[in-house]
Amino acid sequence: MKILKTIPVVIFLLPSLACAQSFYAIRKERSLIGSIGTGTANYFGEMVNPKEYGKIRYNIVIGAEYYFTNRISGRAELTYFRIAGSDALADDDRIERNLSFFSGNIELSTVGTISLFPMGQRFYQRPKLNVFAFAGIGVLFMNPKAKRQNGETVALQPLQTEGIKYSRFQPVIPYGLGLKYMFDPFFNITIEGGYRTTFTDYLDDVSIERYPDPSSLKSDLSREMSDRRRERDPNYPILPGLGKRGNKKATPIIMMGTL
Repeated sequence: MKILKTIPVVIFLLPSLACAQSFYAIRKERSLIGSIGTGTANYFGEMVNPKEYGKIRYNIVIGAEYYFTNRISGRAELTYFRIAGSDALADDDRIERNLSFFSGNIELSTVGTISLFPMGQRFYQRPKLNVFAFAGIGVLFMNPKAKRQNGETVALQPLQTEGIKYSRFQPVIPYGLGLKYMFDPFFNITIEGGYRTTFTDYLDDVSIERYPDPSSLKSDLSREMSDRRRERDPNYPILPGLGKRGNKKATPIIMMGTL
C-alpha cells in the first residue's frame, strides 16, 4: 500500500451553476457548488534526490459538491496531473541506472466532507471561514512513459520492463483536511491538504530490487527500456540479474497545489 501526498489545494468555487445571478437567486438556498482549478504537481520517489522537489508539472481539477445537510456534503472530482522523474540529476550511484519517466495521470474520485460550522439557512449566510475534513474513494489511471535514445516516446506498462504485468488503473483512497473562505456570495476559496493511499509501486515503472534476466522479457524494446545503463556508458559491465534496479521500500509521493 502506497501513499500519495498533496499539499494545500486552492480552488475558486462557483456556487450554484444552475441559478441565475439575480437578487432573488442570491436569496435562495443553494446546495450545489462547482469548482475548477489548476496548479502544480511534484513527484517524490526513486528518481528524485532526497529533500529536493524534482520536476514541477501541472494539474487541472474540475468538480462538483452537493450539500446533503448544512454540514455534510459529497464531492466528485476529475483531476489531470503530470509527474516526471529522472536519474540524470541523481547525486548518488542512481545516475548509472539511467532510468527516467514521465506520466499523464487521471484521477476520478468521490469523497464525503463534514464541516466544522453549519452553512446557515441560506447559502449567502454560510460562515466566512470554515474548516472541513474529507475522505472517500477513487480510481487512478496512470501511464508512465519514457524516451528512447533516438528520442521516440514509448509507453512502459505494455513492455513489462521488470517482467511483471500491472494495471494502469489503480484504486486510491483520498483523505485530508481543508479550509474554506467565503470570498463573496458567489465564490469560495478553498485551501486543502490531503493524502492519496494507493496500492501500486509502479507510478514510475520501477519496483523490483534486481534487474530481470533479459531473456525473460518479451521483446527487444522491453530489454532496451528495462536496462539503460549502457546508453550512458557503452562499456558498463552487465551480467543478467545483477545490479540494483528499484527499491520496494521507497514510497512514491505526489504533491499537488491548485489555484
